[in-house]
Amino acid sequence: MDFNLTDEQEMIKNLAREFSKNEIAPFADKYDKKAEFPHPILAKARELGLVNLIIPHEYGGVGLSPIDMILVIEEIAWGCTGIAVAVIATNSLTAEPIMLVGNENQKKKYLNLLTEELGSYCVTEPNTGSDMASIATRALRRGKGYLLDGRKTWISNAHEASFFVVFAKTDPEAGHHGISAFLVDRNLPGVEVSKKLPKMGQRATDCCEVVFNQVELPAEALLGKEGDGFKLAMHVFDHSRPVVAALGVGLSQRALDECISYSKEREAFGKPIIKYQGIGFKIADMGMRTQAARLLTYNAAWKSTVGERNTLEASYAKTFASDTAMWAAIEAVQIHGGYGYSEEYPLEKLMRDAKVLQIYEGTNEIQRLVMIRELTGD
Repeated sequence: MDFNLTDEQEMIKNLAREFSKNEIAPFADKYDKKAEFPHPILAKARELGLVNLIIPHEYGGVGLSPIDMILVIEEIAWGCTGIAVAVIATNSLTAEPIMLVGNENQKKKYLNLLTEELGSYCVTEPNTGSDMASIATRALRRGKGYLLDGRKTWISNAHEASFFVVFAKTDPEAGHHGISAFLVDRNLPGVEVSKKLPKMGQRATDCCEVVFNQVELPAEALLGKEGDGFKLAMHVFDHSRPVVAALGVGLSQRALDECISYSKEREAFGKPIIKYQGIGFKIADMGMRTQAARLLTYNAAWKSTVGERNTLEASYAKTFASDTAMWAAIEAVQIHGGYGYSEEYPLEKLMRDAKVLQIYEGTNEIQRLVMIRELTGD
């Protein structure tokens, strides 16, 4: 077992760290306050090869492995998790199902499109969150194609996306066996993207409602086999949950770094507050839990890289890392006292950004159900 990074991994991790430190962290507050998409940062990230990391070279991507991508996302998330989602994570999520089951024509068209544009992944609905089998969106046969009707919500990057991966019921009576996935171009008649939904955190990436009103789809819009959409979504989760975990690790590391720096400078009763066990023990626990989250995340991504099933490990990593991020952010605010509660410091933003990590890509309550199922073989 070797925990050392390769020279190439160290290089790309360092590149991402410098980019995050110089091009993201100083501007994160601006994009958060304005709830504005970071177009200049996206353009610079594309120039450096920090976008579309897992898309193969032949389709215009960087061609990195899942573990390599995790290393980059952790560093970018240190600067801002919202920007990390906007610039890297959402396009990665959109690419995953295409890479897993797309035919050659679909890969050539849509993966190459992601090298210049953005895509979105549409599962969540107004009345359906964790219970994907009960989605109301329909894609019913019409001639040789399909007629798509429904509404999706909380769709990341929808305002910026040029196409969507959409999950819909093709057989409403078949439960989760009746779900299929489709590639839907933004400019098709009947596709409408709402205004941006207001959010507590991660405001640099937009979330919108997307409405599909009698959208006519050709047969070639079907992604994979009809009825295999639920299985595909579950497979995508095994790849996307380590990404959420990496976002949590990056945020926890930022909280730790901020606390170490502040507690060395801030004095109380004649000495730096890090000398007091009440503060020092919090920082020690923060470091310990961040490293544990990191190792869980790397393990889940490594199993994906070598082609092993990682459902349990992905749930472990996503849950522990996001819970740690939320805990670390709260502790960081406490360590900074009144300054932690102030918008002049980044701690309140970390706290707001951390919360959603416990919710999207399957709530942490759902993750624990997944763990029970995997551990018991039920």
